[in-house]
Amino acid sequence: MRRLRIAGRLIALIGWLLLCIPAYILSRLVTRRRIVPRIFLGGVARMMGVRIATTGELEPRAILLANHLSWLDIPIVAACTGSAFVGHDGIAQSKFLKWLAEMNDTVFIARTRRQTVTRQIEQVREALDNSHVLTLFPEGTTSDGKDLLPLKSSLLSAIDPAPEGVAVQPVFLDFGTAAQEIAWVGDEPGLDNFFKVLGRHGPLDITVHFLPPLTGESLAGRKTIAAATRRALERAMGQ
Repeated sequence: MRRLRIAGRLIALIGWLLLCIPAYILSRLVTRRRIVPRIFLGGVARMMGVRIATTGELEPRAILLANHLSWLDIPIVAACTGSAFVGHDGIAQSKFLKWLAEMNDTVFIARTRRQTVTRQIEQVREALDNSHVLTLFPEGTTSDGKDLLPLKSSLLSAIDPAPEGVAVQPVFLDFGTAAQEIAWVGDEPGLDNFFKVLGRHGPLDITVHFLPPLTGESLAGRKTIAAATRRALERAMGQ
């Protein structure tokens, strides 16, 4: 049955992608906003059996700082926010993944080349102009869902300072008891995790907690943003 679920979902994903690509091309002829990629990612979440509940309120224009467990985090966040994303430049090494990511206004952070920060800041503003919401995973990698990894303030350089009129809002992705089932940790190959999620049985309930935006001294710089975000996420996790 697991193999049948994997095969069925894989066929559905490929079919969904082939349907969305021409829709994306046509939509670009009439609007700057990249609506189809968000629709595609929301469909991916539904195909994986994800059922999303939310708490709190999403700010109209926001940079979201979320904990990170799995590749599923991206379609989940996109499904309930319409967000674009900030990703590390390692993703851009795959031409196919880079092509898909760029359709959704992804900003690639070059973690080892500080001279690119100015350009990254420009890209953040461009992505916010198009989508109004941009999500960054400041842990820089995925965790096991039980504990929060150190937040890398270097990844926040492109939002220091945050654009005027844009909230910086922590978000807690709560997978409950299913966290360890889908978490991508350790030396597990990405493809293995992908198929593990594809083969999972039953619905996957997740709660997306939109926490209060950071204010005042919490926004003084990337290190204070990282520290304040960590405190907010740890409180939400009950730590």
